[in-house]
Amino acid sequence: MYEIEVRSRAFSDHTMIPAEYAHASGDLSPPLEWSRLPEDAVEIALVCVDPDAPRGTFVHWLLAGIPPDTTALEPGETPAGAVTGRNDYGKPGYGGPHPPPGDEPHRYFFRMYGLSEPSGLARGFSMEDFRLAEEQKVMATGTLVGTYAR
Repeated sequence: MYEIEVRSRAFSDHTMIPAEYAHASGDLSPPLEWSRLPEDAVEIALVCVDPDAPRGTFVHWLLAGIPPDTTALEPGETPAGAVTGRNDYGKPGYGGPHPPPGDEPHRYFFRMYGLSEPSGLARGFSMEDFRLAEEQKVMATGTLVGTYAR
């Protein structure tokens, strides 16, 4: 399996996500860039989760249908043709970090997936929908981890 290199100009791997990309600041998604996607990938998907949430893994962002020639997302951007899934705030698109006050910093995993076939996902899809759709289609992955505390 190929490894996608994922990075952000807003934070480095395993460093603090700036407050402007947090839930309390309006849920503006951070800028992301990636490279080393296999040439034969037909779709890119993005998942952001917090495995440190008090009630178990919290889904912050689901995005599928990203065209394979896309190499970056600007803050707040959803590319043409992409579909947003439902985050655990119950809304489509990105929901920023919002750990309980006083918790140790939570980790936020921004995972990119290169798919060999279209996912077929529709707006409002869930994490479970994504898991079912991506089975046997993932040909590359990459992860950028940010942290956040209040």
